[in-house]
Order: sequence, then structure tokens, then C-alpha cells
Amino acid sequence: MKSADETAIAILAWLADEPELLSRFLALTGTDPGSLRTAIGEPGFMGGLVAFLMDHEPTLMAFCAATQTRPEEVVRAHQLLSGASDLEDS
Repeated sequence: MKSADETAIAILAWLADEPELLSRFLALTGTDPGSLRTAIGEPGFMGGLVAFLMDHEPTLMAFCAATQTRPEEVVRAHQLLSGASDLEDS
């Protein structure tokens, strides 16, 4: 099982191959492509990546199918990165 950060990075890598979705994510977050590298180190940004998928089930399922990631892993990462759970990241 991936860590929450690994899941978020996998989402970003997937979005990089999905220009339309990446553009939408960047527009929603107010991030520009040049600042992605810096933003990756920010916990809020990582949580935002996961929340982006959680907010749209078809996008979540497309990511899971393309990366062989179980939806439960994305849910777990969302809980950990949003601080909405007492789960511990192992």
C-alpha cells in the first residue's frame, strides 16, 4: 500500500498525462505550471491533489483504472492529508 504522499504524487504524475484535467486542477487551485515543483512540498497542495479526485468520481475511477490503484487507497490518502481521520500513515 502506498503512503498518502506517494498516492498524491501518483495523482500528479497521472494528471501530467491528462492535459485537460491538469489545466482544470491548476485553474481550481490557482497554481501555475511553473510553481508545481515548489507546491509539491506543501501539505495543503498534496491534499488538494487527492481532494480533486475525491470531488469527481469519474475522475477518481479513471485514475484508479489507469494506475491500478484501489479507490480505498485514494480515500485513505484523502483522510490522512486532509486531517479528517485519526488514521496513521504507515
